[in-house]
Amino acid sequence: MAKKSTPVLSRANIWSLEEYEKRRPTFQPEVLAHKKNRTVHLGNNLSIAFEDEMTIRYRIQELLRLEETDDVDAIQDEIDAYVPLIPDGSNLKATMTLEFADDDERRRLLPHLIGIEDRVWIQVEGSSKVYSISDDDGDREDFRPETEHHLRFELTKEMKAALKYGVGLAVGVDHPRYKAAINPLPQAMRNALVADLK
Repeated sequence: MAKKSTPVLSRANIWSLEEYEKRRPTFQPEVLAHKKNRTVHLGNNLSIAFEDEMTIRYRIQELLRLEETDDVDAIQDEIDAYVPLIPDGSNLKATMTLEFADDDERRRLLPHLIGIEDRVWIQVEGSSKVYSISDDDGDREDFRPETEHHLRFELTKEMKAALKYGVGLAVGVDHPRYKAAINPLPQAMRNALVADLK
């Protein structure tokens, strides 16, 4: 069995605070434009942002900027925490966020959406749905609903080949209290996600 390649993101890829401040005015709009074709809104309260090296590098740079640190150990801690969110060529990875208009809506709806992170799916045209594997870090308390979860979708070789051939891709959620889907995804979004596959 061939060994999976490890995503490349190390301290060498992370700019110093001073360098990032210089680059941020051009890098931030570039990342935000990049994310437009990687973000899916399902219904009124759920968004899925598919991650890649650029989105994760941006997240780390912004966290270090917020913390105002160039500390080597702090940088490595952030890299260790976020590198697992970069797809490795056989899967798609995403951050799922539940969004509410205000605190009252969040308190009212969130308890009814426990487990929704396990009911998000992608579907390659002609194949079965692939449901998300959520929160690989295992640091989840099922009795406490949360608004953000990390998702992984494992694709078969046949699914990857079909996508590279050009078939459609759909994304949805089928929780008992929340159902929505986009089928198919717009071509630009589909192409951005297929580029994550090796």
